[in-house]
Amino acid sequence: MSSPIDLSEGSLAALQHMREQREINTVILRYAGTQEVLVPEIEGNLTHDELVQSLPADEPRLVVHELAFASSEGARKHAQLLIFWMPPDAREQEQAYTDGFTALKDFLPDAHVHLTARRASQLEHRRLVALAG
Repeated sequence: MSSPIDLSEGSLAALQHMREQREINTVILRYAGTQEVLVPEIEGNLTHDELVQSLPADEPRLVVHELAFASSEGARKHAQLLIFWMPPDAREQEQAYTDGFTALKDFLPDAHVHLTARRASQLEHRRLVALAG
């Protein structure tokens, strides 16, 4: 069954840019209800703090983020995260973003870390690193 929410051409281009050019590490998508598509809101090379600060307190977002970290042995690692940002005040939009998250997971099958966060504390760097392992 396909999702009723799709990725816009702009979203596809942003995700392709992230995958191929590697000069950006984050794409933040928002739902454009009138078109029933996900559109890019932010496309950039964000630090962890910038990522967390860029998420609205009262609106959901979908985030694709390339997390760079060091293993306990000191090896440099990368993991692609799919983050479903769903703050408590945005419940009326949850179904549309859930459908969008499904579409995004289908489009990015190599992203193995999927996370739903309702509070900024759930996006702490150490937690993300532990999930990415």
